[in-house]
Amino acid sequence: MAVSIPLTDDEQAAVADGQTAIDRLLARLADTPTPAGPTPRQLDVPTSAILLPILGIRQGKAQQA
Repeated sequence: MAVSIPLTDDEQAAVADGQTAIDRLLARLADTPTPAGPTPRQLDVPTSAILLPILGIRQGKAQQA
Protein backbone atom coordinates (compact mmCIF):
# COMPACT_ATOMS: atom_id res chain seq x y z
CA MET A 1 0.00 0.00 0.00
CA ALA A 2 2.87 2.39 0.68
CA VAL A 3 3.67 2.29 -3.02
CA SER A 4 0.23 3.50 -4.12
CA ILE A 5 -0.17 6.17 -1.42
CA PRO A 6 2.65 8.71 -1.02
CA LEU A 7 3.68 8.93 2.65
CA THR A 8 5.82 11.42 4.54
CA ASP A 9 8.92 10.16 6.32
CA ASP A 10 7.01 10.23 9.64
CA GLU A 11 4.16 8.22 8.13
CA GLN A 12 6.56 5.67 6.63
CA ALA A 13 8.26 5.28 10.01
CA ALA A 14 4.85 4.74 11.66
CA VAL A 15 4.12 1.94 9.18
CA ALA A 16 7.55 0.30 9.47
CA ASP A 17 8.75 1.00 13.02
CA GLY A 18 5.69 0.31 15.15
CA GLN A 19 4.00 1.89 18.15
CA THR A 20 6.70 4.38 19.18
CA ALA A 21 6.75 5.91 15.70
CA ILE A 22 2.93 5.95 15.63
CA ASP A 23 2.86 7.78 18.97
CA ARG A 24 5.33 10.39 17.65
CA LEU A 25 3.24 10.89 14.51
CA LEU A 26 0.02 11.26 16.51
CA ALA A 27 1.64 13.79 18.86
CA ARG A 28 2.86 15.81 15.86
CA LEU A 29 -0.58 15.73 14.22
CA ALA A 30 -2.53 16.57 17.40
CA ASP A 31 -2.64 20.29 16.52
CA THR A 32 -3.12 19.86 12.76
CA PRO A 33 -6.66 20.84 11.70
CA THR A 34 -8.90 18.12 10.30
CA PRO A 35 -10.77 18.75 7.02
CA ALA A 36 -13.76 19.92 9.10
CA GLY A 37 -11.60 22.48 10.94
CA PRO A 38 -11.03 21.36 14.55
CA THR A 39 -7.76 19.76 15.57
CA PRO A 40 -7.70 16.28 17.10
CA ARG A 41 -7.10 17.93 20.50
CA GLN A 42 -10.29 19.96 20.06
CA LEU A 43 -12.46 16.94 19.22
CA ASP A 44 -14.44 15.44 22.07
CA VAL A 45 -12.36 12.35 22.89
CA PRO A 46 -13.00 10.63 26.22
CA THR A 47 -10.08 10.85 28.64
CA SER A 48 -10.43 7.10 29.15
CA ALA A 49 -9.66 6.42 25.46
CA ILE A 50 -6.74 4.03 24.96
CA LEU A 51 -4.86 3.37 21.74
CA LEU A 52 -4.99 -0.25 20.67
CA PRO A 53 -1.67 -2.00 20.01
CA ILE A 54 -0.58 -2.63 16.44
CA LEU A 55 -0.06 -6.32 15.70
CA GLY A 56 1.95 -7.76 12.85
CA ILE A 57 -0.17 -9.85 10.51
CA ARG A 58 1.21 -12.32 8.02
CA GLN A 59 -0.80 -12.99 4.91
CA GLY A 60 -0.65 -16.02 2.73
CA LYS A 61 -1.03 -19.75 3.12
CA ALA A 62 -0.18 -21.30 6.48
CA GLN A 63 2.78 -23.65 6.29
CA GLN A 64 2.22 -27.30 7.18
CA ALA A 65 4.50 -28.64 9.91
